[in-house]
Amino acid sequence: MLNNLDIIEAIQLLDSHPNFKVIRRITPRKYFAENDGRVLSKGVVVDTETTGINPGKDAIIELGMVLFEFDPETGIAYNVLDSFDQLEAPGFPIPPEATAVHGITDEMVEGKRIDESSVEQFLEGVSLVIAHNSKFDRVFMEKRLPIFETLPWGCSFAQVDWGEEGVGSAKLEYIAYQFGFFYDAHRADVDCFALLEVLQQKLPKSGELVLKTILNSLGQKSYTIYAIGSPFDTKDTLKARAYRWDGEKKCWHITVTGDEALKAEVVWLKSSVYGGKPAKVEIEVQNCMSRFSSRTGNRAIRKI
Repeated sequence: MLNNLDIIEAIQLLDSHPNFKVIRRITPRKYFAENDGRVLSKGVVVDTETTGINPGKDAIIELGMVLFEFDPETGIAYNVLDSFDQLEAPGFPIPPEATAVHGITDEMVEGKRIDESSVEQFLEGVSLVIAHNSKFDRVFMEKRLPIFETLPWGCSFAQVDWGEEGVGSAKLEYIAYQFGFFYDAHRADVDCFALLEVLQQKLPKSGELVLKTILNSLGQKSYTIYAIGSPFDTKDTLKARAYRWDGEKKCWHITVTGDEALKAEVVWLKSSVYGGKPAKVEIEVQNCMSRFSSRTGNRAIRKI
């Protein structure tokens, strides 16, 4: 049987060989760096497991959170302060296809309920909530736990340009693999520790910490632009630029971050979609307090 020294030597040998890549199982950390006396903020990484993907009819069955300290100027994390994981019975049978993803059964959640007061206490003093796909988690969490409406949110899925950084997929498991570690995915608490580990990695091209990249976007406004009355024959052009169809408003839309991105998108719409003719677009403005939620921001019609 190999002893620890033999294993370490084998890992080092493989790591140094161009034909091999060694990945390590993540172990939850208690700290990332020693505090040198600077003033730190509190952040919380969150993840949910649910009965499905429709917030209107599905429900949270597991909530995981990891509380940590970080420097808002650098994005460096320091102490991991606490973790939280609770199950909840949804009030109806968990669909088999959901159990196949996360392994949570009706028997596991029977009689269980997420304690709202414990959640509120856990979140005291928190200045930032981060999830990997906040568009999903925030909607479910605000529906079940309204306290999450009062906190700023960031998203490691939407606010990091993984493709531009040379990472071929924005799935958390794949990102973790690219950074050299793996974990048992699809249980909320485990996913939280994995995401916190990712937040402390340097991006491959820019060299910036993942958390710092998210912090840079936090204070910027997001603009959802609805291309009202866009000509039918421009639909492929819009799709190619990552516009999505809104079935209720019957128009294409895209979300951009920052004033410069808004200006550039409006210029592109006028020239490439409306053919330089006068047109109208609807613009919805959101910030970190409402971004990724189902709550609408301020909307206005703009002539372009």
